[in-house]
Amino acid sequence: MAFTDGLLARFRSGSMLIKIIYVNVAVFVLLRLAVIAAALLGIDSQAVLQAVEVPSQAAVLLRRPWTLISYMVSHYGVLHLLFNMLWLYWLGQMFLDYFTPKQLTGLYVLGGIGGALLYVAAGSLLPVMRQQQGMLIGASAAVLAVVAAVAVAAPNRAVRLFLIGDVPLKWVAAATLLLDLLSMEVGNAGGHIAHIGGAAVGLAYGLAMRGGHDITAWLNAAIDAVCTLLKPRKSTRKGVGSPVGGRSYRKAKPASAAPQPQEEGPTEAEIDAVLDKIKRSGYSALTDAERDTLFRASSKRN
Repeated sequence: MAFTDGLLARFRSGSMLIKIIYVNVAVFVLLRLAVIAAALLGIDSQAVLQAVEVPSQAAVLLRRPWTLISYMVSHYGVLHLLFNMLWLYWLGQMFLDYFTPKQLTGLYVLGGIGGALLYVAAGSLLPVMRQQQGMLIGASAAVLAVVAAVAVAAPNRAVRLFLIGDVPLKWVAAATLLLDLLSMEVGNAGGHIAHIGGAAVGLAYGLAMRGGHDITAWLNAAIDAVCTLLKPRKSTRKGVGSPVGGRSYRKAKPASAAPQPQEEGPTEAEIDAVLDKIKRSGYSALTDAERDTLFRASSKRN
């Protein structure tokens, strides 16, 4: 279908931020359709949701470890999806002003996992959550990791809020976390605890990046390794041309072909200069060239 082909083309050509949003929307549609199908077949719809939600009990989570990933791209409520994706798109664009698309993916996943693990820990330790098994669903913890990381990278960057005007990003992030803390007594304490876990991961990421250390590097390396394994393998035969008259000929290698020199990383002096500037003025004071130096140094070390 032309519509489906168009969506797939936009997904392939879109940025990593757009891809994450597309995945969330696609899972939402599939989940709603699965629940409808279950209802028509007389199957308990909760069984469908439990397949993607993180349980609050550690023993149950051990039987459903995949939910640590599935829950952070799953939504059942329309408004839940809408607000999370608007928040992610808005702050995700700011994140990409300071960091790379790969780091956005790594932090989204790491923040989601951090929020889920804190949720499960609270389910085991807090009496109010031990009384009944809860379930966690939605991208809020992953999104708040991105929000917190941007707030650390550019704390004084102004964001315009409706009816309020320009507000420094650090106060927007602080107000969001304060609302989570104050809302625990109202209900959904587990969800708010997961939000705080995701924000804590984002805070740790931002502070680590100020010191030139990327805490998502190991996760991105693991994701790259999995993607490499899933890619179809190409033929190992090299340089074989099309058969002519029952014979095949190897393509001649151009005489001008020569190994390209590998790009060298920044020198220790350049790295030290950038780190000194971060200590003096913060990460947001770096120029584009200095950020590039920091990222190349991080990539070389990892």
